[in-house]
Amino acid sequence: MQYIDGTWVQSDSDFVVTDPSNGEIIGRMADGGADEATAAVDAADRAFASWSQTTAYERSAILYEAWRLMTERSADLAELMTTEQGKPIKAARNEVKYGADFLLWYAEEAKRIYGETIPSARPDQRFVVLRQPVGVCAAVTPWNYPISMITRKVGPALAAGCTMVLKPAEQTPLCAKAMFEIFHDAGVPAGVVNMVTAADPVPVGDAWLNDDRVRKLTFTGSTEVGKLLGGRAASTMKRVSMELGGHAPFVVFDDADPVHAAKGASLVKFLNTGQACISPNRIYVQRGIADEFIATLTERVAKMRAGNGFGDGVSIGPLVDEEAVAKVERQVNDAVAKGATVHTGGSRLTDDGLDRGHFFAPTVLGDVTPDMVIHAEETFGPVAPVIVFDDPSEVLGQANDTSYGLAAYLYTRDVARAWRIAEGLRFGIIGINDINPTSAAAPFGGVKESGIGREGGHVGLDEYLDTKLIGWSV
Repeated sequence: MQYIDGTWVQSDSDFVVTDPSNGEIIGRMADGGADEATAAVDAADRAFASWSQTTAYERSAILYEAWRLMTERSADLAELMTTEQGKPIKAARNEVKYGADFLLWYAEEAKRIYGETIPSARPDQRFVVLRQPVGVCAAVTPWNYPISMITRKVGPALAAGCTMVLKPAEQTPLCAKAMFEIFHDAGVPAGVVNMVTAADPVPVGDAWLNDDRVRKLTFTGSTEVGKLLGGRAASTMKRVSMELGGHAPFVVFDDADPVHAAKGASLVKFLNTGQACISPNRIYVQRGIADEFIATLTERVAKMRAGNGFGDGVSIGPLVDEEAVAKVERQVNDAVAKGATVHTGGSRLTDDGLDRGHFFAPTVLGDVTPDMVIHAEETFGPVAPVIVFDDPSEVLGQANDTSYGLAAYLYTRDVARAWRIAEGLRFGIIGINDINPTSAAAPFGGVKESGIGREGGHVGLDEYLDTKLIGWSV
């Protein structure tokens, strides 16, 4: 069912939703198109006039209630996510908590939308700057974080006084439906948030991109799709914020503790089965500690258990679909053919019923070189490629040698080196001896082909606000 103008609406057709761990059908969702997309904008446009005039305290109270309900329903949301998206239940619980944090943060930030006064050179003139909501916002959210990416967009949009139309990924519409039930129950007025689900996103996207009432587009997904959407959005000069692909380097210098660094690498690389845009794709280790680092990393990865996310001890879930498995397999085979060493893993998993899902073994590759596809192309899967380096003066250039610029990591005990490398890395997020440099209170986003704009923190609210100057002659 679609959620439009405060009600659940049936469509003429629907599409199936499957469990990626076994291929079983777990539900059906309404298959919307251009008509539903336009109806959603109609509702959001009507609602904007009144919603934008509500007080910050009124908007804050609704976001607080949504946070309360989300927290209250967190166990059910996590179980739904594991069933629909596949990630292990512990990771699903963490995501629900992370997603709820955005509602709480922006419930607070709604009351901190400040303007300013500016001195004029003329004695009879006053300048006042206002911050006002941009209008109707269109959001397109991904399958890999199907709940937190919704709250990370809806939270600041509602706090700012914007209305929203949202299309969730076709792989995970049930999680989106559960979130919109929360928004409804929290008292979000009719038309303020609307959701259109579709098996084919193109007609929905076309309708929103061509509609000049939609004043902003926010998208999380691949760089390829982001470029297409950004180009189309320019035709009506929509505001755009995008969080796109990544190709994160993970640099370990020989003054770091190799065991500690390898543990960190194993946690962040295999986060969400490697299906996270901030997961490291290129692990650079200085030669002096490379053997111990690789041995520790291999030992930890070899112990990782893949399977259904509800299984005891499972830390590796399924990939999103067969195409994703084929891409990982293609990259690993290319690397091995060009001389890479498989320390553990390296193939699809088909035993014990895993052939019914989309599983690839958690893998560590050594002897990785720049001519391998995996060195240049984002993997989005459970493969850790290790590159050994000798000259610390050259590794910064190697890490920056990518068109992406989302996240980067470095491990060192040298404070001066940490500052120099962090300042020199051309990425939007840097973790120094830290694999989790993210929070609802902190800005998240990339540079270069990893996106534009930021989500989270107080700057995430700026993405939904226009700046208006008033010059007043007195």
